Amino acid sequence: MASLQERLKNINIVRKIVYVIIGSLSYPGLAIINRMKITGTENIKNLPPKNVLFVSNHQTYFMDVIAFLHIFCAVKWRKENKLGVPYYLLNPFTRVYFVSAEDTMKKTFMTKLMAMAGALTVKRTWVEEDKAVRKGLNLSDSKKILTTLKNNWVITFPQGTTTPFAPGRKGTAFLVKQSKAVVIPIVIKNFNKAFHKKSLKLMQKGTNISVNIKPPMQINYDDSLDDILNQIMNAIEQSEEYK
Repeated sequence: MASLQERLKNINIVRKIVYVIIGSLSYPGLAIINRMKITGTENIKNLPPKNVLFVSNHQTYFMDVIAFLHIFCAVKWRKENKLGVPYYLLNPFTRVYFVSAEDTMKKTFMTKLMAMAGALTVKRTWVEEDKAVRKGLNLSDSKKILTTLKNNWVITFPQGTTTPFAPGRKGTAFLVKQSKAVVIPIVIKNFNKAFHKKSLKLMQKGTNISVNIKPPMQINYDDSLDDILNQIMNAIEQSEEYK
């Protein structure tokens, strides 16, 4: 049986209230104290409302995702490459979920609140601090994400860690191959300098943070998992050639 938190996050009005709270807390750090540069919103303006998978490099536990949610909401209100005044929080775009480690989303009030913004919690198949071998998503977690993709957008981080240039996980390629989703790569920069890795806390003011949303990838879904993963890692600028 689904937990109360799971049930609540699928109620649209609850999600909208959570967006207002998190959006209000995070907006100053993204748009005022650190002026976020956004490029490529034209690449999401006309996307279908479902079966879209966003893949990105990963620098903080939460601010990466929160920035994307701000941008998606702003684009819904016809803003281009900017947030502007955040009146978009009055009626946010909530048909988007993000993949996150289950243990991470249970630690504090803020993480539980973030979970209600649309977390698809998955079990870790490794412990980041132990640097154990990654094994990818388990079958039940994959099914959960694929089911969500059928009617929504999903954000995932192929590396599953904030360590730059860490290897990607084949689970992401498996999701792409199975869903035949539209895949949108995103490249972020300097979030790890501006924000605390595990909270919304500011670490540095006046940082040039950026979000670059690239065009949909041209993927041959019949390619091998390795080939698809290599394409994704190159698109999010985490392959060997970008070191």
